[in-house]
Amino acid sequence: MTAAATAVGGPGCRVAAARRALDAVVDPELDEPITDLEFVRSIEVDGDRVEVHLRLPTAFCAPNFAYLMASDAKDVLTALDWTGEIVVELDDHHDSDLINAGLAADAGYRGTFRHEADSDLDGLRETFRRKAHAAAMERALTALLRADPDRTPESLHGVTLGDLPAGPGTDALRRRRAAIGLGTGDGEPVLVGHDGVPYPAEQVPLKLRMARSQRISIEGNAHFCRGLLRTRYPGSTVGDAGQR
Repeated sequence: MTAAATAVGGPGCRVAAARRALDAVVDPELDEPITDLEFVRSIEVDGDRVEVHLRLPTAFCAPNFAYLMASDAKDVLTALDWTGEIVVELDDHHDSDLINAGLAADAGYRGTFRHEADSDLDGLRETFRRKAHAAAMERALTALLRADPDRTPESLHGVTLGDLPAGPGTDALRRRRAAIGLGTGDGEPVLVGHDGVPYPAEQVPLKLRMARSQRISIEGNAHFCRGLLRTRYPGSTVGDAGQR
């Protein structure tokens, strides 16, 4: 046992510390920690060895998404100053053996999936973040339209972050922008592409509809996955959490 492991406290304290570390691993679309989503099945600590088992709503969740969650979990546990051996395994997934072997060997995303990997892990994470940004942007702008019946979609062209009402929706949009490297100041335009460039006024209705489709898809997947998790694992208590 390392001195750091001893310093952090007994096994119960170390399990709690590992769970707090896992709080930082978020579903990149839902913006919710895997601990809140109950993707963490178990945590076991023996000295400086930590073993974590993860679970997902179905055995057929996208392998790239499954690997991303498991890899991020291993990274945050490795970063703790008292941990030594880290074992993260994904249970009950059709690619569990492949993913678990890749994690154990520190093979990386491309090394694990080889010719099936269509991007590196950073590229995959960026894709999820961009989808989530589009959904958060549409959600905030639709709320603005509903709050002001006289406002038209075309008028959204000049809306800035400072024009949005304070609340969870605006907070979520700022987080999403920060995650893909966009500014979060009050003067920043809201309706922009992933490069931060505002859309031309004539494209606003189309871009808003496209972003709405992203949002509906994400929210539908979230509701579906939570229901599946409760069905697959009856002991699960995860509910339909509010917007974060």
